[in-house]
Amino acid sequence: MKLNMGNADRIIRILIAAVIAILFFTHIITGTLGYVLLAIAGIFVITSLVGSCPLYSLTGIKTCKLGKTH
Repeated sequence: MKLNMGNADRIIRILIAAVIAILFFTHIITGTLGYVLLAIAGIFVITSLVGSCPLYSLTGIKTCKLGKTH
């Protein structure tokens, strides 16, 4: 799997996931919307840890530096 996410992209995704989790667990977002956003937050965390986003691969987007691909 090739890396296609840069460090800034990964950090932003982690921060967004953290905000969503905080809003969910403090009951600011609830119901179906809360669960959908929590699932998206989980996907953000996983893709950030792996360093590769499947949607980026499909669209050809790369936010990582050229020398950092595997």
